Amino acid sequence: MKLLSQTLCLCLVLALSHAHHHAGHQDGGDEGHEGHDHAHHAGVMLDRCQGLEMDAVAVTEEGIPYFFKGDHVFKGFHGKAELSNKSFVELDDHHHLEHVDAAFLMHFPDKPTEHDHIFFMLDTKVFSYYKHQLETGFPKDISEVFPGIPDHLDAAVVCPAPDCEEDTVIFFKGDEIYHYNVKTKKVEEKKFEGMPNCTSAFRFMEHYYCFHGHQFSKFDPKTGEVHGRYPKEARDYFMKCSKFGDTTDHIERERCSRVHLDAITSDDAGNIYAFRGHHFLEQDAGNDTWAAGTIESDFKELHSEVDAIFSYENHLYMIKDDNVYVYKVGEPHTHLDGSPKPLKEVLGVEGPIDAAFVCQDHHIVHVIKGQTVYDVDLKAFPRVPVKEGSFTLFDKVDAGMCGPEGVKLFKGNHYFHFQSMKVMLMARSIPEEHKTALELFGCDH
Repeated sequence: MKLLSQTLCLCLVLALSHAHHHAGHQDGGDEGHEGHDHAHHAGVMLDRCQGLEMDAVAVTEEGIPYFFKGDHVFKGFHGKAELSNKSFVELDDHHHLEHVDAAFLMHFPDKPTEHDHIFFMLDTKVFSYYKHQLETGFPKDISEVFPGIPDHLDAAVVCPAPDCEEDTVIFFKGDEIYHYNVKTKKVEEKKFEGMPNCTSAFRFMEHYYCFHGHQFSKFDPKTGEVHGRYPKEARDYFMKCSKFGDTTDHIERERCSRVHLDAITSDDAGNIYAFRGHHFLEQDAGNDTWAAGTIESDFKELHSEVDAIFSYENHLYMIKDDNVYVYKVGEPHTHLDGSPKPLKEVLGVEGPIDAAFVCQDHHIVHVIKGQTVYDVDLKAFPRVPVKEGSFTLFDKVDAGMCGPEGVKLFKGNHYFHFQSMKVMLMARSIPEEHKTALELFGCDH
């Protein structure tokens, strides 16, 4: 499957130039903080696309990444920098604003006293913020809050169980790796062989990234193993830098649009296709990035606007109005002779429909039409729809897909997750909503 031209800015983070700020701060650099000229710094035009390396990153409780460079912060994955003291006043009060060594969000819902607290490591001190307010008693020595963890860190990232054996914060200093057990406060030193020294680390979409210079590597937080073709250029993936690809803005718009999806599916190999209007997004299995294209370019027989799509036996069944278009997955996707065929002939259902999907290792396509769910056996001929039940939590849905994690139903700019079809049909209340742009496509909003 082809990932069209340049893959975009999937949302994430940065790289750090820790060597620069260490050289200044361990050699009496703090003296320069006293004469901090904010008007002067406010006039500095920082551009993350001009070879800029960040100092630290933290995700807010709202899920927005904050990238720190000197006394500035970039909020989100694109946009201009602003002074950090606008958001974290006390950092400036303590004259540590020239740099941030490491930052992370302590995200452990079952630990209410620590949950959603943002920690900043600056030289020998740690600052703890809750809802952008410095907590009483802070700053404190790093050794007091995180005993056994050294000063002048390079990076830090939270690793909740089961990603790590227990809820953990991983601290990086050179090639030294420290696993800090949040519950017991015990520290275990690790050796991450084969992974570059991290100048920043970040957990995003349940994956872990180590940044070193302008490059990044995805790693296993338990072992430090790096799988796949890494390192990669950070600006190609995690920043909106148009000069790095002529489709960057194009992809950004499609990923981060708040317009609802028309259809979505995952094929047998795990590649995901999502359709909206005249465009579609695709993600290769095992890859964290998305690419975009026009329906006209890859599925020219459809032209635009798809009602539903499902994958079965290495073919994509794309439903538009009362017709079904069938494509064999490949490079390029091959439109089958004799297609399109009437929806009534292929699935035994009258159009239009709202969603259709096949769960893994099954040959039943589940068709949602309004508040009715039909099952159609794809191995049977003729195919006869059997009413599986009613789904009354929503008057209608925009799209749906099924995979190893269960069923996702899409409505508006949110999706709703059910562990299985049975759970979905038995549900009596709407489950937690997830933001499609943020949690599926990796946008910053």
